[in-house]
Amino acid sequence: MKKNAPQKTKIVLFTGYSCNNNCRFCINSNKRELLEKTTDELIKEIYLAKKKKADIVEIIGGESTIRHDYTHLISVAKKIGIKEVLSATNGKIFSDFSAAKKIVNSGISGLIFSLHGHNSKTHDYLTRSKGSFNELIKGIENLKKLGFKSINGNTTIVKPNMRFLPRIAELYAKYKIRNVEYIFVDPTYGGAYDNFKELVPKISKASVFMRKAVDIGINCGYKQWKVRYVPLCYFNGYERHISEINERILFFTEHWAPDFKNTNALVSRQIISRKKTARCKGCAVYNACEGIWAEYIKRYGDSELKAVK
Repeated sequence: MKKNAPQKTKIVLFTGYSCNNNCRFCINSNKRELLEKTTDELIKEIYLAKKKKADIVEIIGGESTIRHDYTHLISVAKKIGIKEVLSATNGKIFSDFSAAKKIVNSGISGLIFSLHGHNSKTHDYLTRSKGSFNELIKGIENLKKLGFKSINGNTTIVKPNMRFLPRIAELYAKYKIRNVEYIFVDPTYGGAYDNFKELVPKISKASVFMRKAVDIGINCGYKQWKVRYVPLCYFNGYERHISEINERILFFTEHWAPDFKNTNALVSRQIISRKKTARCKGCAVYNACEGIWAEYIKRYGDSELKAVK
């Protein structure tokens, strides 16, 4: 990307919080009962996104693919000229070949599969949905049969899957997933807040496996394998693989949800959710780093943070 290329405007539309998985760490675990947006509400938001000259609309939930109007929303967005329409998904629906074909034909630009284990034992334990691992893998295979190429991945890092990250990375590599995010779990609220000790690992331990996972992608020639929500002191030399650094360069992002509207996701995260402490003073990457979750500091303290010289 050229240094003077303009930022893309990305609007993330939350359709609601209903989901056919029940992930232990889900940040929206306490919002399941909130009403879903109606079709009319979402179409109005898609048109508003177009009016704001959005380059990208990302349709997410919960699990947006379980909606009866899901493909219609994609078709509308593409019809009015939204360049890229994306979705993050648990992948279950794509195990049905006819459903996968219908979604591809609706014009979806890219899909991000949420893979949280290298096998059914780990993945299904975390999703609390028996068979969800096999459905996700079948979904990837179906999309490949259909010739759909923009398949991406994300993995939330928690204690139960932390040590298996290299094996998860090998699975991504097996299916040639070129764009992957390893996301350090957000304990600000939801499942990881409620079950902090069970789910949230120490960054000093998790970072070891996160780096190993990214290295597997790098060795495969995949430049877009990244880590998200981490302090940079544990990723010295991996600056090109930090999602937030890329995000600041590439995107201006807004989040439109049923219960809130965030018109600058990057700035609000730095103000509300992430934190740096006195231990970070004098760090060589201070300005590039967002620190670590404020809730993490509250529970674990800041003794792991170390200024880069």
